This record gives sequence, structure tokens and C-alpha cells, in this order.
Amino acid sequence: MSQIALIGAGAWGTGLAIALGRRGSHLIRLWAHDKDIADAISKRRVNEKFLPGQKIPDCVSVTGSLEEALRNAEVVVGVMPSQHARQLFQEMRPHLKPSMLIVSATKGLEQRTLLRMTEVISQVVGVDGGFQPRMGALSGPSFAQEVARGDPTAITIASQDGELAEIVQREFSDPRFRVYTNDDVIGVELGGALKNVIAIAAGVCDGLGLGHNSIAALITRGLAEITRLAVACGGHQETMAGLAGLGDLVLTCTGGLSRNRGVGVELGRGRKLPEIIAGMHGAVAEGVFTTHASVGLARSRGIEMPIAEQTHAILHEGKSPADAIRELMTRSVKSEIALSSSGL
Repeated sequence: MSQIALIGAGAWGTGLAIALGRRGSHLIRLWAHDKDIADAISKRRVNEKFLPGQKIPDCVSVTGSLEEALRNAEVVVGVMPSQHARQLFQEMRPHLKPSMLIVSATKGLEQRTLLRMTEVISQVVGVDGGFQPRMGALSGPSFAQEVARGDPTAITIASQDGELAEIVQREFSDPRFRVYTNDDVIGVELGGALKNVIAIAAGVCDGLGLGHNSIAALITRGLAEITRLAVACGGHQETMAGLAGLGDLVLTCTGGLSRNRGVGVELGRGRKLPEIIAGMHGAVAEGVFTTHASVGLARSRGIEMPIAEQTHAILHEGKSPADAIRELMTRSVKSEIALSSSGL
């Protein structure tokens, strides 16, 4: 049996544990920071806080000890919020071994450094830990609730390590959870992170009462923004037309289960960000952090991202959502087909 450690017992970590546990061929340890969550899973086999109503298979054990979670693990999956990734991998470092395959399933950028998650892991484990880890990034359109209940889902594992990608594809796939491979780690990670920014903007449009025309335009031009930045950072344009690009963008901008879209909806209705976050009861909308990081990354690469910039102004500068949309629509008109840095 394969031994898999999942570090993070939020909705996505729990959903992955359920999907992997369905196969019955894995021993899975799920690390939970919150003792109440760990106790609830141990006693009732349900993560009532983040994924209520979804039974967790008996092959999934839960622990609050990173050492125990990582003991004899062959695959280690990081499913923690992006802003906690560095600290957690620093704590995990003494228990990681060069033979372990590390998969990042976190969709975000580190706010302070603007780094992607595999860059953070490489820095912590490779530079400070004494060996370069074998890594990949798991991303794509995947609401945890739907994965857990067995809705057909397709995602991608991106790695420059072809053997790692094939192992993850083989070990994670089942008839209801299809894993494709990709070698574009940069594109897959940026697609997964930046779509959350556009989803907040899509939610703002919804909260303002705008219709389908507005959302369709926002998704399409948002994809152009993401593609420009991903290509400037070394990603591949074609990745943005795939699962980790267009697929995840459409899901997160339109799906009712999207936390990032939900934050945007409430902003569009006039609520303030601190009040919205307080009402999420510990759930994380990664786009709130990634918006700040994406604007910083775009500026460092000389790329204009007007949707991200206006979303940042709404989130962090107190700008009126209506004023932000108006400013986007009154920008000077340009050719649609362009991958230059000149913006929308």
C-alpha cells in the first residue's frame, strides 16, 4: 500500500483524503492543525467544520503531529493555506527525506516574497534543508465538496520530474478522479493562484447586479491577464487553455461553492472585507492574499493587469466596486488578440 501524508485538513485536504481513500489501496494520514477537527474526524469520520456530510474512509487516520503524519510517507501533499506554507514546511523539514515525493496542492502566492508554492518549498527544503526535493504542483477545477461526493473531476499534476508526475497520476486517479500530467509547473501554479483574483472580480459583478455579458467579458479578459503574466514568468501559453487555466477560472468565477467569488459578491453588495472574512469562520479565500501578490509580481515583470489592479483597489484601498468596474470599462480600447504587456 502507498503511504500518503496530507498536510492540511481544510475542505480541499479533506476532499483529497476522501478521494484517495476511495481506492482502498493507500494508507493516508491527514494532518490537522485544529484539535477539534482532528477529534471530530477520529470519532465521527466527518470534518464537520469544512466538509460536513462527507464520510471519511477508515483508511484515513488523522493526527496533530507532523512527525507522525510524515512517518514512512512516500508522497507528501501540501494542502495548507499559502501564507502558512513556509512555516509548516520549516516545521516539516526535519522529517522530510530525499525519497519523498512532495506535491503542492495549495493555490496561492506567498504575499511577502511573491513566490509560488513550489518555490517556497524549494527554498525551505532545498536551500535550508540540505537536499533538493522532488516536487510537483496539483491544480485544476475541483471544488472539494464535489470531489468528496464523487462527481467526475479532472485535474493536472505538473512537474519537471516525469517519474513523479506518472506516479501521482497512477496513485491519485480513479474512475471519478482523472489526473492529467503537465511539465509546465510555472503555468499550472500561476493559473491556479491567479484565477482566484479574477473570481473575486466576477463576484463583484454579480454583487452589483450585472448580468452574464459582464461575467463572460471579465472571465475572457481575465484569462488574457493571467496568460500574459504566466508567459512573462516562463509559463506556457497553451497551459492557460487547459485545466489549470481556463478550466479552473471558469469554475471559480461561476460556481456557487467558490469562496473567492463569494467574497466578491459581498463586496459588490457593499459589505467591508473584515466583516466578510469574519463571517467565513476560518475558511480561507486565497484570492484576498493573491491579489496583492499578483499586482506586485506583475509590476516586477512590467505587465499590466487592470482587473487585478482594480480588484486590489477594492480589497485593500477602499475603492468603490462600481467605480472600479467603471474605470475598467472606460480604459482606452485595444486589439483583442495581443499577448504584450500593455494590458486590456
